[in-house]
Amino acid sequence: MTEKLILKVLNGEKVASTPVWFMRQAGRYLPEYRKLREKFSNFMDFCKNPEAACEATLQPIRRFNLDAAIIFSDILTIPDAMGLKVEFIPNFGPKFSKKISNIADIEKLIIPDESQLNYVFQAIKLARSELDNKTALIGFSGSPWTLATYMLEGQGSREHRISKAFIYQNKEARELLLEKLTVSITNYLRKQVENGAEIVMIFDSWGGSLAHWNYYKFSLKYMEKIAEQLKNVPVILFSKGAGIWLEEYKNTNARAVGLDWTISLSKARKILGEKLVLQGNLDPSVLLTDKNTIKQEVKRVLADYGNGHRHIFNLGHGISPDVKPENVAIMIDTIREESLQYHL
Repeated sequence: MTEKLILKVLNGEKVASTPVWFMRQAGRYLPEYRKLREKFSNFMDFCKNPEAACEATLQPIRRFNLDAAIIFSDILTIPDAMGLKVEFIPNFGPKFSKKISNIADIEKLIIPDESQLNYVFQAIKLARSELDNKTALIGFSGSPWTLATYMLEGQGSREHRISKAFIYQNKEARELLLEKLTVSITNYLRKQVENGAEIVMIFDSWGGSLAHWNYYKFSLKYMEKIAEQLKNVPVILFSKGAGIWLEEYKNTNARAVGLDWTISLSKARKILGEKLVLQGNLDPSVLLTDKNTIKQEVKRVLADYGNGHRHIFNLGHGISPDVKPENVAIMIDTIREESLQYHL
């Protein structure tokens, strides 16, 4: 029997309170993170320094009463290791040295070996050695579809016109790209587990941008393949804006599904039953308000899920840089106090 609350929930055990961690918990809202970030002129240099990545991972754990740490890294480590060098430009975001335009470009992409991503595995090993026996360590990757959008656009995008036009018109190239990414991500997550990650999460940040009839074909199908290959590891799937496709999650080998704030936890629970743990789903903007509002909204999320032991409290997306750390502490303290009544 594990002491780690979040692993108990993912393993189907009863717990006394609702576990909590939150996306982007290591990041710019923390003054100690900003001080650490100043040591690196390039964001990828920061990510590729195992000691610095470990320190960023541990900072929120030292400050807050959280049930899990998530390794500090970025979803674009995979495209970078496949041969598309990525740079983070201030006030712009990620920019690739080149982008994919045709099947010949995809054929040139390499499947990364362990050495090319060793900096992530070393950071995980360091972080695991520093964490106590009550705090789980989460590894992660972007989903095949989400990583494909960056590789096809050559940068970040909100409408994904280039990437969506490409997948409509180039079936062979599309399938080759998504399969190469699926293999790369599976290998990457497996090595994260071997080095100390106990849970892995797949971030499908742009799954919600797909047309309704394409979500399974271009996104969920490939996440299913990854989860199948990692069936002995707790896998959490998170597709932003994917609440309308919850029915299709029933047949995955994932242990949990992350939900944003656009769908009710109670409704999701009715759709999925007790098969999958639900993770979420406080609107991150709540943390920009006041103590009473934060407490009220935390209570609302807990009540929305109701009685039971298959809920991990999280935000519906990542924490924003302008959140005050003291507001995060209010959220966590409220979860600790108010969730007890749902686990009697």
